[in-house]
Amino acid sequence: MSSTSVLTPEEKEHFLTHGWIKISNAFTKAQADTFTANVWTRLNMDPNDRSTWTRLRTNMPWHNTFDASEFAPRAWAAICELCGGEDRVDPESKLWRDSLIVNLGAAEHEGKPVPPQDLPEWHVDGDFFVHHLDSPEQGLLVTPLFTDIVPNGGATFICPEAIPKVAKHLYDHPEGVSPRMTPRGEPGFTQEKDLEWFCNLAKSCDNFVEATGEVGDVYLLHPLMLHAPSSNALRRVRIITNPPVSLREPHCFDREDGNYSLVEQATMRALGKERLDGWKITAPREGVVPERVRIQERMKQEELKRLEELKAKEGQQAAAVSAAA
Repeated sequence: MSSTSVLTPEEKEHFLTHGWIKISNAFTKAQADTFTANVWTRLNMDPNDRSTWTRLRTNMPWHNTFDASEFAPRAWAAICELCGGEDRVDPESKLWRDSLIVNLGAAEHEGKPVPPQDLPEWHVDGDFFVHHLDSPEQGLLVTPLFTDIVPNGGATFICPEAIPKVAKHLYDHPEGVSPRMTPRGEPGFTQEKDLEWFCNLAKSCDNFVEATGEVGDVYLLHPLMLHAPSSNALRRVRIITNPPVSLREPHCFDREDGNYSLVEQATMRALGKERLDGWKITAPREGVVPERVRIQERMKQEELKRLEELKAKEGQQAAAVSAAA
């Protein structure tokens, strides 16, 4: 391991082979508590009353940002190393947001784990752009754990076995595919559609990994990693985020100097190639505005109202105590 490397040779090989690594103890529980402050007010739920847990999973909007290089320095250094160096990473990627993803499970699944092949929300991240094999919008998938996560306790399931299949689909369609993997020019390309392509892919696979761990752990996943939220049969509070990592330039699979990032190497290994000589996209890159953005903006306004009400209530209580004194 070189003096500038934070990843061991074993971690690098694990990423190249399996498409993921876990950075343990990347931040403290105290830091996590700061990140998740007021989560129950924002959710409008009671942590002690499961009857108020009316949503299996909530993808929350963000209010605050944190500098990942200070909040979780080893994780940030590992992100940069996997992507080929900090100079290749978009500086905005350093900002982690409190856009929490809370999985509380559902009453009908309590004590009855759903097998990974049957989970209904398998997907590859990136609902905001047309996908190409070299898309810079998704340089890496990052999952910090803000609660302890035990088996059957709400972990994300990942499917390393699917990476070669997703990569082959993108390789075969240099014109680009929709966030739901519909090739350009086919019906449904310009419309959001269901997750059938991903769920069928999961059903064709046999090996899955449950991304469990302790608060402060950070999973670093290949950008083409198929993954899904689990059913959380234990109904334990599970809180994560998925801070996006984008690149300054597209992934390059035909470098003259051979200075490929570990992500690029993993992609080429998944395709069974050492270099993609001559491969290039055949249509312009373009963004997509997902319905998620509109939903989260409405949620944000509702959260802000509840947070202001909480602040006013606390102010009234403090004033009453002061007056009584």
